[in-house]
Amino acid sequence: MSETRTILIADDEPNIRRVLQALFSKNGFVVLTAENGKRAIEIASNNPVDVLISDLIMPDMTGVEVLRAVKAQQPHCAAILITAYGTIKTAVEAMRLGAYNYITKPFDLNELHTMVKQAMEAQKELVAEVKTPRSSRRSPAKFHALIGNSEKMKELLHTIERAADSRATVLVRGESGVGKELVARALHALSARSSKPFVAISCAALPETLLESELFGHEKSAFTGASTQKPGRFEMAHTGTLFLDEIAEIPPSLQVKLLRVLQEREFERLGGTKSIKVDVRLVAATNKDLEKAVAEGEFRQDLYYRLQVIQIYVPALRERREDIPLLVNHFLEKYCRENERAITEVSAEAMGLLTSYSFPGNVRELENAIESAVVLADRNARTLTPDLLPMNIQRHAAGATA
Repeated sequence: MSETRTILIADDEPNIRRVLQALFSKNGFVVLTAENGKRAIEIASNNPVDVLISDLIMPDMTGVEVLRAVKAQQPHCAAILITAYGTIKTAVEAMRLGAYNYITKPFDLNELHTMVKQAMEAQKELVAEVKTPRSSRRSPAKFHALIGNSEKMKELLHTIERAADSRATVLVRGESGVGKELVARALHALSARSSKPFVAISCAALPETLLESELFGHEKSAFTGASTQKPGRFEMAHTGTLFLDEIAEIPPSLQVKLLRVLQEREFERLGGTKSIKVDVRLVAATNKDLEKAVAEGEFRQDLYYRLQVIQIYVPALRERREDIPLLVNHFLEKYCRENERAITEVSAEAMGLLTSYSFPGNVRELENAIESAVVLADRNARTLTPDLLPMNIQRHAAGATA
């Protein structure tokens, strides 16, 4: 890590404090621990804290009370709450008060470590936003790593800026790997909802029964294994933005329920009868031909029209090749920092290969190629050379000159 970060762990269980202290100390953090909420607040008043990890239920006060007190002292501190299933509803409320996220017991240490890294990235963006003069905060260069100076990118960023403050549903279209989620995050960051939750889910990542539960939540005993009530992503995103990736994969039975949420701003949990009202700005994304899916009866026409009130097309990388050098330098700096490498330039031959390659995997493929090159480079290397690039890029160049 390029700079030391401090984590404050507040939990009345000694074993949890010990395990988390060992985990984060090993990963280069300064770790402070508190056995109760009062002690956590005292520590935060005397030490800078980047991330607060607090149990939701402690003998002297709740994690929400600790969150309020620490945030009052250090507004940019990112907070993650540890909760049992019975207190998930309270944890969701805490997110609306400024918590970055919550994790349920028993939790996976790798998942918590990833969550902390994400919280720190979000915190870094927030601090940068506050330090940026208000007149320049909407600069296209600040649009969540959407990098490029090409005319197509300028048009994209201008569209995002115009659409950001609207409540209208947005359909983001483009090939896989172009950065559709980055567009959704930029829409959220530039909107009046920017301080509220941004919640994302891939509609293709879960089977139908689990997807319905993830989106709308479920009541206790709604299905086998549903031992507690669980809020869904719509509830978690209340007053914020919900991003539904790969929307074309949502099954027909859920399309009806999603349409009702968009029309009525309310829904019922799986197994429930009580209507829950939500205020959510929906952004959906797809790399599929939705018009064809509608014509073939695989996607509801009324839902399609509801989703595409505003359409944003994200160009493929081959449509904006002039942006490749900017992206290469961005990823080079990022992965050199993460892997402690000293590469400062790209050879003309290597850059020629990169700018001539078609990149069917788009920006994601380019990023993977640069990360691979950096990792494989000699620790003392200063220049990224063609031999470090993936073989498919090298073979493409060889075939083009044959």
